Amino acid sequence: MQRREWLAGAAALGGLGLAGCASVGVPGKTRVLVVGGGYGGATAAKYVRLFSNYTVDVVLVEPNENFVSCPISNVVLGGTRTMADITRPYSTLEKNHGVRIVRDMVASIDPAKKVATLASGPTIAYDKMILAPGIDLQFDTVEGLRAANADGRVLHAWKAGAETAALRRQLEAMPDGGVYVLSIPLAPYRCPPGTYERACQVASYFKSAKPRSKVLVLDANPDVTSKGPLFKKAWADLYPGIVEYRSGQKVVGVDAARKTLKLEVGDDVRGDVLNVVPQQRAGLLAVQTGLATANARWCPVDYLTFESTVAKDIHVIGDSILLAPAMPKSGHMANSHAKVAAAAVVARLAGWPVNPAPMLTNTCYSFVDASRVVHVASVHAYDPVDKTFKTVPGSGGLSPAANEKEGLYAWNWARTIWSDMLV
Repeated sequence: MQRREWLAGAAALGGLGLAGCASVGVPGKTRVLVVGGGYGGATAAKYVRLFSNYTVDVVLVEPNENFVSCPISNVVLGGTRTMADITRPYSTLEKNHGVRIVRDMVASIDPAKKVATLASGPTIAYDKMILAPGIDLQFDTVEGLRAANADGRVLHAWKAGAETAALRRQLEAMPDGGVYVLSIPLAPYRCPPGTYERACQVASYFKSAKPRSKVLVLDANPDVTSKGPLFKKAWADLYPGIVEYRSGQKVVGVDAARKTLKLEVGDDVRGDVLNVVPQQRAGLLAVQTGLATANARWCPVDYLTFESTVAKDIHVIGDSILLAPAMPKSGHMANSHAKVAAAAVVARLAGWPVNPAPMLTNTCYSFVDASRVVHVASVHAYDPVDKTFKTVPGSGGLSPAANEKEGLYAWNWARTIWSDMLV
């Protein structure tokens, strides 16, 4: 069996060790409230229903009608795919699995009373909560960015949706010979390779449609944080004279009127399209609830169950958590978190012991042009001594090179994981 096939199978099973779901002994009228319908939340809602043999009432609070994938959204900027290609309805969760979907946002959580208050006013009581709030973009870490983003002049497009489409329109409107400037924050941030993939996708578009244009990457990190050799080779081979990469360039200010970025050290940089991805932290709801106690940014959890170490019966998954060693903030990883958390929640409700040896899998694909892709993959096993996840030696690694076959794998991965979440 190929390693890729094994990874796909392991992802589907989630390394959970759950069996005999038909005999689940969950008390009647038990409710699990899932907050957030991203890669983590949607998966968790489905799998709590599955693992409990549909005996647990699951309510998913999500303001959007459709799921829009952040992974692979950069291809929309490259012009080879549309927003429709990365969008799927939440209605299948309700139709196929009986998940009750509430189109709203949770405004506040009372962990002591186990009650969530919706932005529209009503409250929802829960027995267990799975919180998947994603990230909060810290606009105020870059002077002037909040106002420039609010009026649509300087976009981040780091939450796939309206800003993705808007950034594509800015690129289309940019004159040939213009400069697109991409600012990357210090790690950790959502999807480490995503910014470098974005540089490739914009460069691919320029190469075919605006050949005199440039991509300037200002990276606050000392070097490319993920798949470095592969991205650097792609820039050198595919986009010589188009992509310029500068490390150690932290952006601290934006002047939208002058179309300039202020650096912590060095002269201001001007561009025709400014794309600033700011520093990130756990989703605002997690911060307001007091769960983000690690550097006031991330939520510490018990990795065996993903239960918050701050609030009992709230399990936090996805990009908001404090990461275990070598664990990326990726969509696939959030999907893996969700299955382990869902299994632990059902086990606790049924009075079973929690699986003592969960495993997580991750694969991350990056398009370096319209069809060629590179990937990184890994498997993570729970270490009961250190009480954290550790990468299994020899379980993954990088692509040997970019190729079109990897592009087919990437789209198969996307369709498979979206079905795993929502169908």
